[in-house]
Amino acid sequence: MTMTIKNKTISLLNILVAPIKRYAIPALLVVLLFGQSVTAQDRVITLDEALKLGLDNSNVVKLSTAKVDQAISQFNQAKDGAMPTGKASFAYNRAEIPANTLQLGSTKLGLPKSADAFLGIASLNEVIFGANKLKYAEQSTELLTQVARLDVDNSRDEIAYDIISSYYDLYKVLQSKKVVEQNLTAVDQQIKQAQRFFDQGIVTKNDVLRFQLQRANIELNAIDLETNRKIVNYNLDVLLGLPETTQLMINALTEDNKQLQPLSAYVDTALAARPELRQLDLRNKVAEVNIKNIRANTSPTLAASAGLYYVDVSADPLPQSGKFITPVTIGLTFGWNFSTLWTNKNKVTEAKIEQDEVTLNKAITINNVKKEVNQDYQNYLMALDKIKLLQTSIEQAGENNKILESKYKSNIASATDRADAETLLYQAEINLELAKADAGLAYYTLIKSTGKLNK
Repeated sequence: MTMTIKNKTISLLNILVAPIKRYAIPALLVVLLFGQSVTAQDRVITLDEALKLGLDNSNVVKLSTAKVDQAISQFNQAKDGAMPTGKASFAYNRAEIPANTLQLGSTKLGLPKSADAFLGIASLNEVIFGANKLKYAEQSTELLTQVARLDVDNSRDEIAYDIISSYYDLYKVLQSKKVVEQNLTAVDQQIKQAQRFFDQGIVTKNDVLRFQLQRANIELNAIDLETNRKIVNYNLDVLLGLPETTQLMINALTEDNKQLQPLSAYVDTALAARPELRQLDLRNKVAEVNIKNIRANTSPTLAASAGLYYVDVSADPLPQSGKFITPVTIGLTFGWNFSTLWTNKNKVTEAKIEQDEVTLNKAITINNVKKEVNQDYQNYLMALDKIKLLQTSIEQAGENNKILESKYKSNIASATDRADAETLLYQAEINLELAKADAGLAYYTLIKSTGKLNK
């Protein structure tokens, strides 16, 4: 009877195990392959690599570059305007003359019933003096090309800063997750210790629950951090042009010790290098050229021309001796629209007002740049001070944690005091990592405000 039951048990186990054996290996292979594909998407990336990827793949930078190409094309078109103009044409005309007799007094003039005519014209024109309008057009478009190039620099700065900001955001989240993991390990040890004390009757159940509640709060923080990591990681993937499933990792920020210069040095650099200030200087020059161009409207012009005509009255378009003529003309044309002497002055006034507006905009921009640089400078100093303060607070929180840990083991301090001390240390560690990242980003913000982020 016992053997029968045993045999039935073995048979039942074989029935249950057989499908597992059958599908276990394929399932394991699938898991391994899937795991490899996911791992293949992981990427450790440095800040320099992120900047290169982002700037190479940025559609905003590509659009700004296309605008430079467009400005260069317009400049070349302005240069083409100084070239001679020429054109050629060839026409055929046939005339039917039903009434072909003309009586002039006693003289009777008869015309043919029909007539054919071929007319060819080739002409070449060159402006000898055009009051320098072509020259002003070239200067204006060349200056606007330089403005477009500065737009590219500005776009690269904006994209680079977005990448740096996202990179530091990801670093902060990843560092915070590390601190959370370390504290979960530490609180698990405290829970085990509290459980032993409870089993020995040293502490109450409430002490154990206190540590368990602390662990739950840390886990809630971990959930928030993971959600933030996914959001920041996705946004950075998009910025860098990477597959959106790529999981980015940052091992460490390799930040050299930065020698902070006086505020005046950063302000002077910004006033010399900021793209928008350089653009306003160029636009002021464009306004000057525009004024000269408008004033040139009152000047006379002189142009030379040459023309070649072919007139053939035969029905055959091919030249035949005695049936065609080829006049050649050479001429000078002097022109002067003297009404501009009284209609042009208001246009000049408007152009001067536009130049004054550029000058005022530059003055306003200079003040804004100075304020921006000062604010970023002070924010960086504040970030450095925070790091020093937090390093001190970590030392204090660590010492306090050790003291309360010893007291708790000696049953002198309560579980609440012990958990609170550990929470303070945990929060101080997170705050320090965030402060370091904030200081790094504050430094790059300061450099961006000087116009030297990509230099």
